[in-house]
Amino acid sequence: MILIVDDKPENIFSLKQLLDLNGFETDTALSGEEALVKILKTTYSLIILDVQMPGMDGFEVAETISGYSRSKDIPIIFLSAVNTDKKFIARGYASGGIDYVTKPVDADILMLKVKTFHRLYEQKLELIKIQRELKSEIEFRKQAEAKKDEFISIASHELKTPLTSIKGYVYLLDRTIGNSDANGRKYIERTKTQIEKLNNLITDLLDVSKIESGKIEFNYKHFRFNDLLTNTVEIIRQTNEGCTINVSNNTDIDIYGDEMRIEQVLINYFTNAIKYSPESNEIYVTCQLTPDNDLKVSVKDFGIGIDEQKQRQVFQKYFRAEDTSYQFQGLGIGLYICSEILERHNGKYGVQSEPGKGSTFYFTLPLASEQKH
Repeated sequence: MILIVDDKPENIFSLKQLLDLNGFETDTALSGEEALVKILKTTYSLIILDVQMPGMDGFEVAETISGYSRSKDIPIIFLSAVNTDKKFIARGYASGGIDYVTKPVDADILMLKVKTFHRLYEQKLELIKIQRELKSEIEFRKQAEAKKDEFISIASHELKTPLTSIKGYVYLLDRTIGNSDANGRKYIERTKTQIEKLNNLITDLLDVSKIESGKIEFNYKHFRFNDLLTNTVEIIRQTNEGCTINVSNNTDIDIYGDEMRIEQVLINYFTNAIKYSPESNEIYVTCQLTPDNDLKVSVKDFGIGIDEQKQRQVFQKYFRAEDTSYQFQGLGIGLYICSEILERHNGKYGVQSEPGKGSTFYFTLPLASEQKH
């Protein structure tokens, strides 16, 4: 709606007729005081304001309007038959006007300005609406994310208790059966494997919960990276029959950090390399010092690979590529946990990959003398 403000009824009538004919809804006020009262109650897309009025003149009305929070952004076009001097025009702009039209009014020019400013105002309102909707959506997602993390935390803790009991009973059953029942032992071993997988999933969920709440703990100390890598490679070889892990340039250096958490990163890198390489059983591990005097560990596989767009997302929480989510099991949180662990060690991480040709996941760690904790 457009507000026309003029102390002469004949001027209001002619302007109202012109705007009505062009499809604009209008309202009118015969004084500055009346206009201010209406502006407090009604939202207008444009104000056409006469400068010469008894009582409050147009400049005073505009200055008052600009002080109202609800009306400060409404565009104002001044109309004047007398004050055409530059200093009056400048005052019009200074008081909040966006244009200054002299009388007698050229109807075509006025309508061109009215249409332009009305459209700009409507677009501005639409942008404000979109911004509010986006803000509301962001806030909603943050509540939803918080509730999801809370559920995961509670569920993980609740699952841990019965799983521990199941694990204990299975190991007790294993000792009871002994070697007398070959089939029974085979099924027990398979059950152990599945229990361990479930235990790892729950552990990852608990780690995510701790990360989100800021309660994840790190026990920093000096350790030899060569010993950690050797032990981790041996664990992977024992639990993944037929897998070949080739280690080269194994730099024997001292690291200051949480040894168990770094082992967690290595195990995640290795198991991912095996999981996503169904047609290959070879993994190459390279350790070297970077020009920045960091230890760089690279784990190369010959698996399905990752396209460039998804490479930027693989370390995000719960990310799983749609084309692999049904073929390969997982929650999409292992690499996210790795990224958090490495960041807490002032390390870096990333991936280089090509679909169909495998991937190289890497991370860096400062040497013990470079660590700052």
